[in-house]
Formats: sequence, structure tokens, C-alpha cells
Amino acid sequence: MHDFFDGEAWSAWLHRYRWRIRVAGCVAIFLSGAVFAWSLMPAGRSTPSPPDGGQASPQSAATVSEASTKPAAQWYTCAMHPQIRQRKPGKCPICRMDLVPVEPSAGGLRTLVMRPEVKELLKIQTVPVERRYVTAKVRMVGKLDYDETRLAHITAWVAGRLDRLFVNYTGVQVRQGDHMVYMYSEELYTAQEELIQALRFQRENPNAGRVNLVESAREKLRLLGLTEQQIREIEERGRAEDHVTIYAPTSGIVIQKLRQEGDRVNVGDRIYTVADLSHLWLRLDAYESDLPWIRYGQQVTFTTAAYPGEIFKGRISFIDPVLNAQTRTVKVRVNVDNASGRLKPEMFVHAVIESKVAAGGRVLDPELAGKWISPMHPEIVKDGPGFCDICGMPLVRAEALGFVAAETDPQEMPLVIPVSAALVTGTRAIVYVELEGTDKPTFEGREVLLGPRAGDHYIVRHGLFEGERVVINGNFKIDSELQIQAKPTMMTPDGGGGGGHDHGGGPQPKSGGTSSTMVMNLPDSFVQQVREMLAVASQVELELKTEDIEAVRAAFQHFRRKLDLIHAEKLAGHPAMVWREFLMRLSNDAIEGSEAPDMDTARRVVQSLRHNLNRLQQQLMLDHASHSAHADHASQPAVRPATIELPDWFRQQLATVYAGYFAMRKALAADDLVAAQAAASQLSATFAQLSGDRFEPDQRAAWEQESRQLAAILTALQQAPDIAAVRTQFSLLSDQLLAMALRFRPMLEHDVFELHCPMAFEGRGATWLQENDQAGNPYYGSKMLSCADKIQRIELLQSVDPSATDPAEEVQPHD
Repeated sequence: MHDFFDGEAWSAWLHRYRWRIRVAGCVAIFLSGAVFAWSLMPAGRSTPSPPDGGQASPQSAATVSEASTKPAAQWYTCAMHPQIRQRKPGKCPICRMDLVPVEPSAGGLRTLVMRPEVKELLKIQTVPVERRYVTAKVRMVGKLDYDETRLAHITAWVAGRLDRLFVNYTGVQVRQGDHMVYMYSEELYTAQEELIQALRFQRENPNAGRVNLVESAREKLRLLGLTEQQIREIEERGRAEDHVTIYAPTSGIVIQKLRQEGDRVNVGDRIYTVADLSHLWLRLDAYESDLPWIRYGQQVTFTTAAYPGEIFKGRISFIDPVLNAQTRTVKVRVNVDNASGRLKPEMFVHAVIESKVAAGGRVLDPELAGKWISPMHPEIVKDGPGFCDICGMPLVRAEALGFVAAETDPQEMPLVIPVSAALVTGTRAIVYVELEGTDKPTFEGREVLLGPRAGDHYIVRHGLFEGERVVINGNFKIDSELQIQAKPTMMTPDGGGGGGHDHGGGPQPKSGGTSSTMVMNLPDSFVQQVREMLAVASQVELELKTEDIEAVRAAFQHFRRKLDLIHAEKLAGHPAMVWREFLMRLSNDAIEGSEAPDMDTARRVVQSLRHNLNRLQQQLMLDHASHSAHADHASQPAVRPATIELPDWFRQQLATVYAGYFAMRKALAADDLVAAQAAASQLSATFAQLSGDRFEPDQRAAWEQESRQLAAILTALQQAPDIAAVRTQFSLLSDQLLAMALRFRPMLEHDVFELHCPMAFEGRGATWLQENDQAGNPYYGSKMLSCADKIQRIELLQSVDPSATDPAEEVQPHD
């Protein structure tokens, strides 16, 4: 053994077996790397499934298991344009990006499959969606104050001099009837003499007349502030006194001493202020977001620094109807019983209101269910009708003040999820649900509508079902992984990359030629139903222009009913997943729109609806399908403006307006604000010269309608202060001129091309018109000059029959 470790022997052994050692080392390194890669690979990437395979409900264990085990050919897509699907790798025909492999989806576009050990590693936790009452705790701060209804002011009822103040400092406890002031008054002396003389005259002349001079003198002294006892003493004494004593009208603490001994006072001058501290007011500040959980008559608990750990109670007696514009808070007043006198005005307190939340976000208070309460004094609560013991007002039912009784039906309880389960994106949120019945942990993203937040829970309005398990820890990790896979997520709701990608440098698809990879085979009945739904959606936008919120809500309800009538049972594979995704989004639009509280909310929802419908048509290739296999559908003219035949001379004049528009488009594509503003001014001047006075009545009505909208857009365009505002108005101008081109057919010397940029205005998308098919994006300019996912030729040179429906000229409506 010693010889083997000899240096020369060791070197000879290594030299002899050096090739075997190298080979063994390479094999070991390869195997280690393979094992390590396998341990990190998500289960969703291990067994790809085709997007056109059989597709069922995500809750179906058989479907998910089959999709994860059945081998199939690999598909490729574009991260920026997921509607592109082909069997081989290559370049995206729209943006020229490299296509990436399609990741398998177990049930939808937002699903992620992983191995159990990966779930444990990511510490993903789930809880069931449940129906139950939740408590919203409203925390507020404030301070104690005097009860204004229990303040008494001792004033001078007659002019005079304060010769003595029996209470000569503030803070003194007084009881009702205690003497307060010794006062000299000439007027009181005269009034006493009148009473004495009236009594003497009555005794001497018992039958002198019907006028009771004695009673009149007594009433005068009462009005000057003397008590009945003092008046009797004057009558018994038989002579007037030049001084009188003023007594305390109520019990309490003297909180103000406003005069000094020897002061001369006039009628109405205040001398003391006395406060009854057995009842106090607690003034609190409530944020406007907490107002849904605050009701008149609710019990409030609070603590003070003076008595740590001790809880005091009161009831809300007033909620200020006006919001403070600076602090964004509302004053809430609470009646507090302070019989012990331990609480002091100006004490700082921390208060809590615990509101039990019922279905629909209503407040539930079992203690007040079926009770009758005073509308002025909430501490007066009775089992039946009656009158307030303090003010005498009739009692009212607690339900009339916003409370509800306990609900016995479990289905009436609110559907709630923990706050940590929701990735909030505004009025909506993304929630990840763990699907049941799968062989491996599978998570699906849902766009849901949330109600108000109640404590640590959100009330769910739509999108989840009782019993489903939602992710409360690890949802950001799932969202990030789906974003890497170019699937719809919280940050990228339409899937694909972000908004900063440069689409320039690649050729654009020409009109009239469509790759075979961009056409989907859809059932005719399904396409017909979708087009009927699009016609109803256009009615929603028409109602929006009326500014009638009730009409808009009704239109959304009609759209929701039409959406529910669409049958997609025959869809399979990728079209089925796309439809399931947009059915979720459109359902949320319909519900939120049908419940819109105001026009601003309705406009926002209509914008979301328009965006989702455009994306749906792009994803399902409804444009290409309609141009090839569905050209004879009767529903198509409903989404195209009716053509109005105008005289050729006017169509030639109208062409000059489009010449100014094209000049403005070129200036914006070149990022030249000055040239764009000059072109806008020239366009406005040209448009002002057009007149439809020589038209027929139907022609004049159509022209006045469109020209009025165009005039409003041009006015706003000329007032735009910067290039961003000009581009915003230019998008409206483009939509308007596109509609007018389809309706009036200006006599241009060339065809017009409609182009669409899906990334303009933060992903909402925008359309513009050009004289050629070489994209020159006016919304991004030099940043993304070639960005366009749609180029459509519009033939305008020849007159067209209004009844014709040439599929090659059909264009989606733009509002």
C-alpha cells in the first residue's frame, strides 16, 4: 500500500488510465446536471399537449390527466401575439419575433401544473371559498366633548350690577337651585314696588275692576327671572329689595365664568356656563372608505390612555352628511354615559366599530333586529313601537336605519375570500384557484369581481363558487411563472410581453393575404351567435351616448342575456380555451356594467368591453373566418355603417379633408408636433367649407350627424397642448373619418388602408388610416413606427351599392 501512494507509482497509474478517468468524469457531470434540471423542471413543461386537443372543464380529472400524459406534436406561438399558432418554429408574421413553444394548459389559458414537491418548495397555501358572516372593524380616533344638549347658560334677565358672585372660579360643582349671583337692579326694584302697590290697592278696593293688577305684576317679575318662592317672599315682606339672588337652573360643572364682581350687565349678558358631565359626546373621524359599515345606533367601544385596558361604550347618534374635503373624513358623534364622572372632556380616545356584514354588503346587528329605536336618542331602544322617553318623538324600526335581521338561509350569507387571496387590479382582481381531481397540483387564474372589503376578507360578487380552494400564499409566484410563459396574468392580462417591445424592422401582413396558420375552424352556429352578441354590444355603446344610466344598465343586462345564450360545446382545443377566457371577462363586464352607479363607471366598463371584444375577435380569427366562410351572414351588415349615396362633387370635396388627415398622420409618425398642429388647422379650415345644404333630407340628416361629431373632435384637437394630447384626439379623429369613409365614400384617387396598433394607449389599441400599406404608426412615432397587427384595404374610388356586402371590404366598427 505504501508503494502505491509513492509519487512515481501514482503518476504512472494516472498516465495509464487517464482516458478512462476523463470519460467517467464527463458521464458523472452529465448525469448530475440531468438530475438537477429534472428536479427544477415544472410539471407543466414536462409533457406538452397540443392546443387543439380535446378540452373539457378544468375540474374534470380525466381531461387534465389525459392532457398531461398523452404525447402530441409541439405547437409554437408568438409571445406578443398569442393568436399566432403553427407547427414549426419560425418568425411571427406580425412582429418578426422568434416563436416559442406552446406550454400545455390544463383547462384554460391561465393554468399552471407543477409537481407536489415544487408546491411544497414554493410554500403555496390554499383555503376554501366559503359563505359566512364576516366582521368589518372600523378603527377611528377622536376625543370627548361636552354634550351640547346638556349645557346651561346663566344670563342676566334684567340690567343691573353684580355685587357678589357666589361661584368665583370655574370647575365648581353646582346643583340645581344653588345660589349663584347677588345682583342690584333698579328695574327689579321698580317691578317689586308695582307688585306691592297692586296688593295694597286690591285690599283697599276689592271691587275696583275686572283687571287683575296683582297677577300682572307677578308675571312681570317671573319674566325678569324671579322664582315663585322669591315672589311670595316679596308679598309677605311687604317691601321691595334693591338686590336679588339668581339661582342655578341645572346641576353640573361651571366651565365658564364670564363676569367679575362689580361688573355692570345688560339683558342677555352671559355670566356662567354650566355643563352636565353625566353624559358626554364622543367626536370621531371616519374615513370615507369606512362609511359603508357605519350606521346610526351602532354600538361603539373605545379606550383612553387614562384607563388602559378598560373598555367604554356608546352609541352613534349622528353621522355628518358632509365630507371634509381636506381630510377626506366624516364626523361621527357618539352618545356616552358618564354617570361615574371618570371620563373628561378633551380626552383622546381610540374607538372601534364592529359591523357584521351580510349578503350584498349590508350591516347585520342581531341586537337591533326587530327593535324600535329613537331617531334622536339612540340609547332609547324598545321591543315595540312607542315614544322616546327623552324627546317624545315616535320610535322607528331599526331596519329603517340600514340594519338587517339575521338571515337563516346559508345561501344568503356573503361569499368571501381572504384579502391575501386577491391580486387587486382596480375594481377587479385575479385569484388563483387550485383545481380538484387532478393528478398533479394544478392552478387556474380567475378574473373576479369583488365587493367591499370587510376586515380581513373581500366579498365576492362574481367569478368564484363556494368550496373552491383559492391560493392565499404563493399567488404572486404563480402569477410570475405564468407571465414567463406569456399567459394572461395580473401584470399582462392579455398575455404576451409588455408594452415596451419594439415592433419595427419586420414586414407587416398585407391585406388580402392571410397565412393558413392564422385561420381557425369554428362552428357556423357559434360564429353566428358571436356576431349577434357583437351587434348587442354595439347597442350598449349607442346607449352610452345618451348619457342615460338606466338605459345603459338595461343594455348591459341585454348583453349579458345574449352572452349566456352562446353555445360553445362544439369548440375544442385552443378555441375552447380562448372562449372560456373571454367568456369570463365579458361576463364581468356585463355584471359590472349592469350595476354601474354612474356614467363614469359605465364609460370605463364600456371601454373594457370594447377591448375584450376586439381581443376575442383577434384570438378566434373571426375577421378571417367571416371573410372566407361566413360572408353570407345576415348579421354582418349590423356591424357596418349604412352607405349613403352623396353627389360626386361633394365626394371630391370630402377627399380634401382626408388629404389633411394624411398630412397630420405623417407629422405624428415623424414626432413633429408643429407640423401636426398646422395640418390640424388646415384640416379644420377645409372641413369648415363643406356644406350639405343641397342634399336630400336623408342625406342632410346623415351628414349633419357625422359632421357634428367631427367638428367637436377638431375643436378639441386644436386645443390639445402637447403631442400626447394630440395623439389622443387623433385616435378619435381616425375612428370618425373611418366611419365617414365607409358611409360617404369620399372620391380619393387611391385606396385607403386601415391599420391597427394593439399596444397604443396602454394596451387599449387604436386605429388609423393611411394611403399605403407600409405601417407608419402615428401613436408611437419613431419608437415603434412599424407596430401594426392589422392592415386592411378599403376601396373608395368607385361608388358602391348600399346593399352590397363585399367581404373584402368589411371592417370592424370603431367607436
